Amino acid sequence: MKARFVAALLTAAAFVFGFGPALAQDTIKIAYIDPLSGPGATVGEVGLKTFQFMADELNAKGGAAGKKFEILPYDNKTNPQESLIQVQKAVDAGARIITQGNGSSVAAALSEWVAKYNERNPGKEVMYLNYAAVDPVLTNSKCTFSHFRWDANSDIKMEALTNYMKGKAAIKKVYLINQDYSFGQAVRATAVTMLKAKRPDIAIVGDELHPLLKVTDFAPYIAKIKASGADSVITGNWSQDFALLLKASADAGLQVDWYTYYAGGTGGPTSVKQTGLNHRVYEIREGSPNKDHAGTKANETAFRDKYKMSILYPRAMNQMRMLAVAVDKAKSTDPIKIGLALEDMKFEVMNGGEGFMRKDDHQFFQPMYLVSFGERTAAEPFDEEGTGWGWRQIAALDAKDTVIPTTCKMERPK
Repeated sequence: MKARFVAALLTAAAFVFGFGPALAQDTIKIAYIDPLSGPGATVGEVGLKTFQFMADELNAKGGAAGKKFEILPYDNKTNPQESLIQVQKAVDAGARIITQGNGSSVAAALSEWVAKYNERNPGKEVMYLNYAAVDPVLTNSKCTFSHFRWDANSDIKMEALTNYMKGKAAIKKVYLINQDYSFGQAVRATAVTMLKAKRPDIAIVGDELHPLLKVTDFAPYIAKIKASGADSVITGNWSQDFALLLKASADAGLQVDWYTYYAGGTGGPTSVKQTGLNHRVYEIREGSPNKDHAGTKANETAFRDKYKMSILYPRAMNQMRMLAVAVDKAKSTDPIKIGLALEDMKFEVMNGGEGFMRKDDHQFFQPMYLVSFGERTAAEPFDEEGTGWGWRQIAALDAKDTVIPTTCKMERPK
């Protein structure tokens, strides 16, 4: 009995004088909710390293508003239901900022959960920073004040891809292959609409959807592409669904051009090299490792020296740096005040040029690049995954040239 009484006194003293759990509140906790096991772990682990890298960078400069950043990893196994379990754990652990990127179905579940949580818990709001889930509905019909997105949505990316493709007279037959969930369905629908508008002479000779992160052998799909006579393929596939798709393409000797969203993901460059398609695999992205830009080279060198891999998520770096600026501007770690500080913020992005966070829907706009993967020149210092091949800039768009309308009708905090 006496021992329990003493323990209770010590616990009370810890809270009064700022020890124990109270110390944890001196950090800005960011819950990272993404796949750290299962088929999606290859991209989830890279994302976690990126956020840890940025926390270390910002903390070395003093953090924000006098507080240091702390990254709390939670494994959601790329599953929406599991994500809801993990976000509750994160909030219970004191996190008021969550971030996620891999899987728009997960993003939709988290965005809805956060909005409902905030309605039920005024004064204890949470904010959701999305670094990679690109289904357009998240900043259109399903937009919320608590959700901010740093990646270009899939419509923005498809606009850029098809603008390039419309000038390629050699493209006659296109095959679409995508993952069967909200993002993949958005990619296919937008590709069909934009190709018909910009190049009505192009024949869409295949339109395939397959299960997300469950296919281990893409040979049957590649056989269909080969039989279709396609000269080009459009795919939004990511993680193992891209790497295994290109591996099967290499095995079958398929000779087509690929227009992609995520060819640079883990395992992707290795699979592309196996195809031998030298500068025939394209990706639309917000940066290029071999861009002639001092900040790009410095960040790539530091990240590769630490983790022995390239930066897959420049947008996550932009997100963390903008968050630090917003916290300092708000002089608060309150998510509502941080959100208001982020709105309409202009920011010099990691790969050079100015981006901005649109207040209307919380979509970030930034310079975008079309790059191809293949043999490097002396001016292209960085290779990928030890292949000896690297990325080359083919085309660039200023942030203002990526802007598209939104249908967002956002309910704002009072």
